Amino acid sequence: MRPNSTISGLFHDFKHIAWRLETRRGYASDRTSPKWARFLAGEDIAGDPDNAWRENVRAQTTLGKRFKRVRAVDQPPTQGQEFLLASTPSKIAAGEDIRHLTRAQARQLRLPDYDFWLFDSKILARFAFDDEDTTLGVYVTEDPAEALAVCQARDAAWHHAVRTEDFARRVRSTV
Repeated sequence: MRPNSTISGLFHDFKHIAWRLETRRGYASDRTSPKWARFLAGEDIAGDPDNAWRENVRAQTTLGKRFKRVRAVDQPPTQGQEFLLASTPSKIAAGEDIRHLTRAQARQLRLPDYDFWLFDSKILARFAFDDEDTTLGVYVTEDPAEALAVCQARDAAWHHAVRTEDFARRVRSTV
């Protein structure tokens, strides 16, 4: 298990696609950020200025690389998931393609119940969390069998997930 910081180079060194599956109902790192307090106060957090993440996404997508992710979301969404949805527009503006599906769909598709990044369909970075949603570390492997399993999950998730804008409209219509 590696600390989260040791995979940062993968976000620069990949050749084609960095793909993420998010399965958590919330993240401790979000709840401890200044942005969380602004979100709870009802402020619009959709258009925050660039940070190191979004700057890298812009730089990599300018080179023709792609960042994609799918989020499994509860019905109704948790507060942590609402936060992610509210902050997604700035990530999309930077160049990410972010889509959503319901947790029920994720279960039907038999998607993994863990978060991971998949780089170029061959390097898997699987996250470990504690009960408080704090990232404990990352397991990185290039094992072909593990990569194949998450490639299959990626393909199923991507096929059924909907764009953020469409998903956000659905969520707002049920509130």
